[in-house]
Amino acid sequence: MWERFSYYGMRALLSLYMLKALLMNKEMSSLIYGNYTSLVYLTPLLGGYVADRYWGNRRSILVGGLLMAAGQFALFFSASMYTTGQTAVPSAQLLLFFVGLGCLIFGNGFFKPNISSMVGSLYPKGDSRIDAAYTIFYMGINLGAFFSPLVCGTLGDTGNPADFKWGFLAAGIGMLVGSLTFELLKNKYVVTA
Repeated sequence: MWERFSYYGMRALLSLYMLKALLMNKEMSSLIYGNYTSLVYLTPLLGGYVADRYWGNRRSILVGGLLMAAGQFALFFSASMYTTGQTAVPSAQLLLFFVGLGCLIFGNGFFKPNISSMVGSLYPKGDSRIDAAYTIFYMGINLGAFFSPLVCGTLGDTGNPADFKWGFLAAGIGMLVGSLTFELLKNKYVVTA
């Protein structure tokens, strides 16, 4: 739920932030948005490979979650550099923006394929409870996807470009809460591989 909250909350603001605060034209913001979205769907191949060969599901999920939280906080700091009426974007603001997107891309690559496969590995083959587990899993995904644009969009898109930071901050806090919850409770509820 928190991963989807983070992802869709940030996406609700991404193009608006590029246009209104980073002062990019529509073509450039569309190009960056498209490249970001495509890389988010490409990097799970890398994350799944690393998890299968080296780290395992749990470490990959934690690293991915923390990378995504770091990406959201980098976007928050980038948006915090906005000054009312700015006509040029400081290079540090752009650097933090691209670092944030990079962390989100690679974090998603480690997180997304491994959290789904972990749900499938919780039950032995043929166990009838797996359908209920995936139902609960997808309910969480849908809840996060539903509430994120409402919360992050309300906080970040107030009409003032200086407020985008609050939407990114909410997305970052959500991802951090999800990662910490996973790390602190995984040994209590998910005991075996």
